[in-house]
Amino acid sequence: MGDQENSGMKNKVSIAAEKMRSFGKRHGIAEKSRGLLSNETLQRYLPITNWLGSYNRDDFSGDLTAGIIVAIMLIPQGMAYALLAGLPPEMGLYASIAPLLFYALFGTSRALAVGPVAIVSLMVASTLSPMFPQGSAEYAAYAIVLAFLSGIFLVLLGLFRIGFLVNFMSHPVIAGFTSAAALIIGFSQFKHLLGLDLERSHLIPKIVGQAYEQAAQINVATATIAGSSIAILLAREHIAEFFAERDWIGEKARELLPKAMPLVVVILGILVTLLFDLTASSSVKIVGSVPAGLPPLTWPIMDVEIWKELITAAILISIIGFLESVSVAKSLASKRRQKVIPNQELVGLGAANIGAALTGGYPVTGGFSRSVVNFSAGANTPLASMITAGIIAVALVLLTPLLYYLPKAVLASIIVVAVATLVDFKSLVHAWKYNLADGLSYLGTFLSVLAFGVEVGIIIGISISIGLFLYRTSRPHTAIVGRVNDTEHFRNVERHFVTTYDRLHLVRIDESLLFANTTYLEDQLLRQVADRPEIDHLVLIFSAVNLVDASALETLEELVVRLRDAGVTLHLAEVKGPVMDMLRTVDFEEFLEPGQIFISTHEAVVSLEENKTASG
Repeated sequence: MGDQENSGMKNKVSIAAEKMRSFGKRHGIAEKSRGLLSNETLQRYLPITNWLGSYNRDDFSGDLTAGIIVAIMLIPQGMAYALLAGLPPEMGLYASIAPLLFYALFGTSRALAVGPVAIVSLMVASTLSPMFPQGSAEYAAYAIVLAFLSGIFLVLLGLFRIGFLVNFMSHPVIAGFTSAAALIIGFSQFKHLLGLDLERSHLIPKIVGQAYEQAAQINVATATIAGSSIAILLAREHIAEFFAERDWIGEKARELLPKAMPLVVVILGILVTLLFDLTASSSVKIVGSVPAGLPPLTWPIMDVEIWKELITAAILISIIGFLESVSVAKSLASKRRQKVIPNQELVGLGAANIGAALTGGYPVTGGFSRSVVNFSAGANTPLASMITAGIIAVALVLLTPLLYYLPKAVLASIIVVAVATLVDFKSLVHAWKYNLADGLSYLGTFLSVLAFGVEVGIIIGISISIGLFLYRTSRPHTAIVGRVNDTEHFRNVERHFVTTYDRLHLVRIDESLLFANTTYLEDQLLRQVADRPEIDHLVLIFSAVNLVDASALETLEELVVRLRDAGVTLHLAEVKGPVMDMLRTVDFEEFLEPGQIFISTHEAVVSLEENKTASG
């Protein structure tokens, strides 16, 4: 009896458990519970878990080499870009430690090298310079706030999966902005290259005019250091080749030397300044004291008024930084058949910027040149960036006293050579030949940045990009088509020799139908029908239509009525499944009658031609 009771109880428990599982399956509870703890979810939100479990010695060898080489590049670059941003050089080094660690945890690219970059540094300077004097405590504090706001904005974009918004900046707009910004950066370094006291400006003619007026005051020693540094950096490949041909260096050193050349000119600049006492004898401006030690823990100013003042600039910095970063990340990932997830990249870059804000840095993103070097040097995982961060931390603790006599002219030289490659007029020529509108968007953005500055220029560029998109969307391409010989293919009458029909008009629509373009399309179709009074049937070919929104549906319904009043029957052909599903929800097929919806254009022609023949 007891066994029967136990058996009955087990059956009841099993039935209850099955009911619970069934209920959970219907409501998605089981899937959600498993999803919270699954490896897939963990790898999605913490990409470091994708590679950490399978990490091996071979991976470490490549990561170690890449980490060392990028650190050698990043130490002088970080200081140089901080100078460009109007910040103390140590802030560039601070921005090269925690951000790299945060990105390694949350980013999806295995080769992207995060840190200070020229374009973002210029945007920081253009935002803060009108507010506070460069070098002031308030200026540095606001730079930290910019990093924090940029990080928050990027993380929110990633978490809510709305990173697609940044796609409204077309490539010509980005290229125009980058080229103009690079020119502004280059000319802005005149004061450091020539040892002049020039007023900060984004207007290149004004900078050149000031330099011309102060030509007699050019510091010869400073200009000589700058010129020599630029010459060495430009000739770095030839110098390495020269040493290799004479067997003074091995093959590995031959590959490393060009990448290490910024550090070489830093060392040479310090030695020359010390040996000839150029600070006292020739008034060469130097970096001066760089605080030793790890980055301090900082907290951004929590002031709503300040945030309102900086939020627009922070958003623009975020967008530009992300676009620069994700483009190089995708390019490098494709070479190894790896994946870069844009929305998670937003989270990774956002976390990197928050890390910068919490450790005394300023806005960062993925750098093009450093990422390429990181990839080429053998980086297999983000551990390479962690190694880079560790080396820079050690340098901050042990080597900062050696940087005291570093001439600012050397850092300015590094900036000028780095941004020279960003000036891209080939894109303008290519865009102009391929599509006049894209060429105009490049030129408009380029001139706007030069005329109005970085922030206003990029806003104008985004406006141009969105404006062109709306213009193109509002004028959908259509083609009157006919049959190719005796085939079932139909092509544009303006491009092919085709058969057309007197009473049957075939029009292919090559865009989705949206509120912005339906009025234009309706006017075009009614004009065609008016020009050909013999038409009895109009067939719209929907092979390229992926969406019909509510406004377009209303226009279609109006078109049916207007054509019916004019004695013309409207038909559709080659309607895609999702579009057909939407039309059926409002009984559009019944509204269209006596018009029909055909599977193919061939079927429409056969049916309507046969009906015409039969009636005749």
